[in-house]
Amino acid sequence: MHIIIGLLTAVVTILVLLKQLADNGIYLGGLNPFAGKRARKWREQLQADPIFQIQDPMDVTALLMTAVAKADGDISAEQKRGLLTMFSEKFHLSEKEAVELLNASVFMLADGSRVHDDVNKILQPSLEKFTPSQAGSVCELLKKTVDFEGTMSERQRTIIDQVEAVLREKFDNKPQW
Repeated sequence: MHIIIGLLTAVVTILVLLKQLADNGIYLGGLNPFAGKRARKWREQLQADPIFQIQDPMDVTALLMTAVAKADGDISAEQKRGLLTMFSEKFHLSEKEAVELLNASVFMLADGSRVHDDVNKILQPSLEKFTPSQAGSVCELLKKTVDFEGTMSERQRTIIDQVEAVLREKFDNKPQW
């Protein structure tokens, strides 16, 4: 009986000490590798850039169109009108929805420098949801976006070429017999 009382006393003492350590900011639960992995996964998801998590093909296309328009600086009034018109006509959105989509795209882009380097990373989450006709339409829409201001700049050409390469790789890789 005295052995059981001694073991129970030891367990209670350890639990009280762990509670005091936790109250003072030392949490030993962080030593659990599974809890640490879950915490890292959540932290990465919360701190990740939202342009790399877009899964809707329409939203990704709107983001890329805005990136092409914004490649050489701020969007002009003519480009804005053209983008809103294309969003309404091609995506079948109301005027209010088109304005919201453009505002969201501009906000997510910030300065637009991330798109230039990471087109593949932007397209990856939504690539499986694209249909072949949507993939072809993306390239046409990006080229029409350039036409609002005239000639295509080198940065715009780079973005369009990268998008075409990613979509071509996805949709032209049919098995050959």
